[in-house]
Amino acid sequence: MSAARSIMDGMTDQKDVQTTSAGSGGTGSAACAPAPVPDWELRFRAPRVSLPDWAEDAPDRALFESNATGTYELYAWDRTTGEQRQATDRPNGTTEGTLSPDGEWIWWFADTDGDEFGMWMRQPFRGGPDEPAAPGLAPSYPAGIAIGRDGTAVVGRSTDEDGTTIHVVRPGHTPVEIYRHRESAGVGDLSRDGTLLAVEHTEHGDAMHSALRVVRLDGSVVAELDDTKGGTKELGLAVLGFAPVAGDPRLLVGHQRRGRWELLLWDVASGEERELRLDLPGDLSAEWYPDGAALLIAHDFEARGELWRYELATGALVRLDTPAGSVSGATARPDGTVEYLWSSAALPSSVRSTAGGVVLDPPGPKAPASVPVEDAWVEGPGGRIHALVQRPEGASGPLPTVFDIHGGPTWHDSDAFAAGPAAWVDHGYAVVRVNYRGSTGYGREWTDALKHRVGLIELEDIAAVREWAVSSGLADPDRLVLTGGSWGGYLTLLGLGTQPDAWTVGIAAVPVADYVTAYHDEMESLKALDRTLLGGSPEEVPERYAASSPLTYVDRVRAPVYISAGVNDPRCPIRQIDNYVERLAARGAVHEVYRYDAGHGSLVVGERIKQVRLELDFAARHLGTRAEGR
Repeated sequence: MSAARSIMDGMTDQKDVQTTSAGSGGTGSAACAPAPVPDWELRFRAPRVSLPDWAEDAPDRALFESNATGTYELYAWDRTTGEQRQATDRPNGTTEGTLSPDGEWIWWFADTDGDEFGMWMRQPFRGGPDEPAAPGLAPSYPAGIAIGRDGTAVVGRSTDEDGTTIHVVRPGHTPVEIYRHRESAGVGDLSRDGTLLAVEHTEHGDAMHSALRVVRLDGSVVAELDDTKGGTKELGLAVLGFAPVAGDPRLLVGHQRRGRWELLLWDVASGEERELRLDLPGDLSAEWYPDGAALLIAHDFEARGELWRYELATGALVRLDTPAGSVSGATARPDGTVEYLWSSAALPSSVRSTAGGVVLDPPGPKAPASVPVEDAWVEGPGGRIHALVQRPEGASGPLPTVFDIHGGPTWHDSDAFAAGPAAWVDHGYAVVRVNYRGSTGYGREWTDALKHRVGLIELEDIAAVREWAVSSGLADPDRLVLTGGSWGGYLTLLGLGTQPDAWTVGIAAVPVADYVTAYHDEMESLKALDRTLLGGSPEEVPERYAASSPLTYVDRVRAPVYISAGVNDPRCPIRQIDNYVERLAARGAVHEVYRYDAGHGSLVVGERIKQVRLELDFAARHLGTRAEGR
């Protein structure tokens, strides 16, 4: 349970309501007909939906996210009648919400203009006024939530002043604090009877590897599971859910004891642990089937995902029929079918069922397809590096090439649909995405490798892939764009300063630019992550922050730099970006800055399209490439 600076080109590939400007000719004339909207823009505009989340005791009531209005909001879906209702409507969008087990209430998190600081609200499933869901709790950053069958809720909060606190909120009563610690923690899951709470915590000071604690709702401890001590130091655990059967005290847990994410069942009453050793490479996650007899296994390996059913009584493992590509979410329904959100780099996402067909198909035009990815494996200083490559159909190199660097850092690029990279391909660029050391999906050692030399290790891997791209004839060495958002934006600015001869243009979205100032201004959970990554605070290890900060190398930057930033961003705050920009301006470096009124990225599709258009235009002006794609 680690915090991360990550914006993902998944649900943030957004849609805007299409508008056109009036022409000067007569109505219907060819002269004044609006120009056709290019494919790259249509991919953002096409309606999209998330995997629906259904109420445990009312499975025909569901909640999902959609961009149907041009802004991502929450929608209630009555699957019996087919009725869909927009539940939230805010200028900067809403994506964090859940249903009560009985399906009567929608809980959603209300922040201010994307700053992630706010409070939980709720409204009746069938519609009605919003009301504070946890009256008596002051605004905070969210740290998880779980709702019981009797209406009791467990709410996690994070603030700079208090660290992490967890509160029990009973209807009609004042919230009661049952947990407090300076280090990051979060609500995991409530047992089916609502008497036990699983908490992920990092009281040991390692924000990348959580330990687990099960407590009663008065805060008294029932059981502890900690893989961060002794010979198993720096091994993480993750809460995957209590058994869905009354009286069953087993908790499904993710663990890293053999160098990757695997599964175990922990009986919190007896302390018994049953490790599930499945003959599948890569990382595993899971959830329970509703009857508790089997597990739905999500298997992620080499940037692709698939689903399996595991029978707990017999150990039988059966692969579910899903297309090649990526499964970015899945849920087992009470009838035994599985619904999942699937896409590939070439084909847009859809919510499908193992029973066949599409489950939830938003109205409106479909997103145009893109090109498939090719796999590249490159020898690097820390081992083989996996990169995903897309190139325009029929194009041969050397091509202007975009290195689109993912955020996180504990994340990875996959064979999944992403409108951002597809836009570059439409404009004639090859796109290379690198799963550098620090990425997930390639084992614990690969993910944990970046500690203490933060940023510099990732850039070593990116440099190795860059050398391969040039030497293989794919990339034109004189037309190379380094870009990314969040942690990818950070690596972009750091790369422009530490590898000034390697890159022609840099485009950074919501980046870390001045690491020390970013640390002091960011949300508390990210301070904990930075202390883990760098081995302490800026006051304790100043030399490491200096070595990893783009500001240290800003005077070496030669490439034109484009930066976009949300003025309400709590993860990569605006002041530290301003510090970096002031240094660029002071020496007359070529740069442009775009600030927008949102947080860590935007949920408004028109805003997202504007940002991509500005990035494409900046690259075209400085590389001599075409300004508009198909």
